[in-house]
Amino acid sequence: MSSDEQKRSPIARVRGFLTYLPAKLGYGIGPKAMSALRKRWVLLRHPHATISFGRHTYVGPGFSLHMPGPGTFEVGDRVEFRRRFRAEVTGPGRITIGDDVRFTYDVVVQCSTSIEFGDRAVIAQGVMVVDGSHRFRDSETPMLDQGYEYKPLRVGADATVMSKCTVFSDVGERAFVGANSVVSRPVPAHTLAVGSPARPIDYFGPPGSEPEELRVEQ
Repeated sequence: MSSDEQKRSPIARVRGFLTYLPAKLGYGIGPKAMSALRKRWVLLRHPHATISFGRHTYVGPGFSLHMPGPGTFEVGDRVEFRRRFRAEVTGPGRITIGDDVRFTYDVVVQCSTSIEFGDRAVIAQGVMVVDGSHRFRDSETPMLDQGYEYKPLRVGADATVMSKCTVFSDVGERAFVGANSVVSRPVPAHTLAVGSPARPIDYFGPPGSEPEELRVEQ
């Protein structure tokens, strides 16, 4: 203990403790305790499924997992689900989330095959990630009766998907998808892609691996 702390009176110490107690409860102890309760409830509610949370993973308010079948939801270490994350896993679908992944607000993930998020991926506010899309081309059948087209997808390690994007194709490692984009075809690694549909507009990776759209003939 420092000499300054030794000089402080017991009353001053108590006042200092009480001053910072709400912040400690509101930003430290409280969120950790509520996260632990949410994780426990998810595990108790899904005894029929395979679910795991890694060490120091934070499950924030509004976390919701709809998983009536024997699916899989596996989360690595230090993952953060900040607020109102929703995952819907159909049948034997599988969602795998690596270490240090960040989901900010209002993220929706729908999976019937497999969706993987690589380590340190960042998924921003209002993003929707799906591994299927409606069939709609049969003019004799109502759209909701035509079924879906499914394919597994992966968001690579260190990839970033910005706000209000829809993703139903792969995003490569360290790729960056600009806000309000629709990823309907794979985004190559180390590539900036924007638009609807998302198209590569810049490349920042090792020379020689540029997307075809951005290659400069020598």
